[in-house]
Amino acid sequence: MARKKEFDEDELLDKALSLFWDKGYHATSAQDLVDRLGINRSSLYNTYTDKKTLFAKSLRQYQSKNTNAVLSLLNNADNAEEVITQILYAVIKESEEDTLAKGCFMVNTAVELSSHDKEIADLVTENNLSVEDALSKTIEKGQRDGQFKTTIDSRALARFIFSTISGLRVAARAGADTKVLEDIVTVALSALR
Repeated sequence: MARKKEFDEDELLDKALSLFWDKGYHATSAQDLVDRLGINRSSLYNTYTDKKTLFAKSLRQYQSKNTNAVLSLLNNADNAEEVITQILYAVIKESEEDTLAKGCFMVNTAVELSSHDKEIADLVTENNLSVEDALSKTIEKGQRDGQFKTTIDSRALARFIFSTISGLRVAARAGADTKVLEDIVTVALSALR
């Protein structure tokens, strides 16, 4: 008779996510996972098969919480300019509160693994395209409402704003101060108008 699991898998995924976010994929050892998750090695492997599977599930957990919150804001926006401004300034606020300079888990993953691992690259691309699609629709709304210029395609502007968000996260992780980040946001918003 199989033993009943004595742990909450969502809670374990949150712990694994936190560890991978702190250290990155390559620097996280199996022993680190056992120690942080508080389960034995056999339970770890019986539940997740291997480190990469656990990492991919952690990345999806991050996507379901963080990316989906951004998508919800964009998809329910009454005022396109206001919501995009809110998202850009939220990145600055997050960076000010991020005393460990962890940055964005999705951006960190893209930098560390996307060029070496197709499965992870596909997860990152799927995530990025979902945000780009939502940004494009929101920008289209802003164009229809007269908030944003119409001389540039909404998809191109969405790609620019998405790259700006990613760049803000990298700049913040590298130590850029709030004034630098605010300057970037100001220029990005002026490019939309």
